[in-house]
Amino acid sequence: MNLHSKDLTRDLTLEEAEEALSLLRRWAQGVSEEEVAQLDPLVSRLIPGREVSNYPALARAYPEDFRVDEAYKASMPDLQNGPSSLIRGAKRAIQHVGISNFRLPIRFHTRDNGDLTLETSVTGTVSLEAEKKGINMSRIMRSFYKHAEETFSFEVVERALDAYKSDLESFDARIEMRFSFPAKVQSLRSGLEGFQYYDIALEVVETDGVRRRMLHLDYVYSSTCPCSLELSEHARQFRGQLATPHSQRSVARISVELDPGAPCLWFEDLIDICRSAVPTETQVMVKREDEQAFAELNAANPIFVEDAARLFAEGLQADPRIGDFRVIASHQESLHSHDAVSVLTEGPTFEAESLDPKLFSTLIHVG
Repeated sequence: MNLHSKDLTRDLTLEEAEEALSLLRRWAQGVSEEEVAQLDPLVSRLIPGREVSNYPALARAYPEDFRVDEAYKASMPDLQNGPSSLIRGAKRAIQHVGISNFRLPIRFHTRDNGDLTLETSVTGTVSLEAEKKGINMSRIMRSFYKHAEETFSFEVVERALDAYKSDLESFDARIEMRFSFPAKVQSLRSGLEGFQYYDIALEVVETDGVRRRMLHLDYVYSSTCPCSLELSEHARQFRGQLATPHSQRSVARISVELDPGAPCLWFEDLIDICRSAVPTETQVMVKREDEQAFAELNAANPIFVEDAARLFAEGLQADPRIGDFRVIASHQESLHSHDAVSVLTEGPTFEAESLDPKLFSTLIHVG
């Protein structure tokens, strides 16, 4: 009688694997733990109810003297940099992947030759090719920290972008740095001074080999409704009725693309452009004479949200250092239960058919 054994070098089927597992479990149920361990300690993990019965006791004390060498690091798993076979979901390129809101103190130069160290929130992302599983995100932070002691400018931001783009072998990359910039502002009539804080962001984006520099600013101002002003005056003139026009705190988010070859556009320069366009900036230090002056200033500059967008655009168009731009204005109505908003763009950089559904809700100045 000839016995023919199975060819164990061939690929096994799922049914054969299930049959082998069932046989192993039946054998393990009838033998001691020592016999299971003698075969292979890992077998216990395959037996219901005995998964960790012979799992080795693990040390609970932190090993302060343990040192990592190159051999140990080479033995550690790295799933993010694994083969494309580990990709879950659609094997598609990802335009931006990275980290957001890692914070560190950054030194910035000001227009009057001073330096300020400000807490800065950094977002760093790169593109990911369709056949790559993921990126090592800590490399973005490490690359950025190499430049963290420098006084920052767009040139420094670009060097940091070059560094982590090279480290991560990516073709597109982006850095955005957000911070609150203090500037001393004088009151309208009393001569007092106080610090106004401006939400500012620097952004460098490289896509398809084209690199762009962008500057973003939130400018907070008061907007008096022209219609309400006229109606209030009508009530005074024709009926002797005291009436006040409604005005409200308003926010404009100004985004500009800068020409790398042009002279520096300082943060203070962009603030000045906004203040010249819409002079009713909210006040810091106010005495009675300042409050009266502010009422007069608002009456001299009533604006609808459409007016605001166009006034800001006029100021931006007049500066040769500024290329494409976007103005987003939100007048947070004191008359209505809703806000009045507008968006005006110049050039293709900031064009978008679709907007973030919560975009306008972010234009809230928290006092």
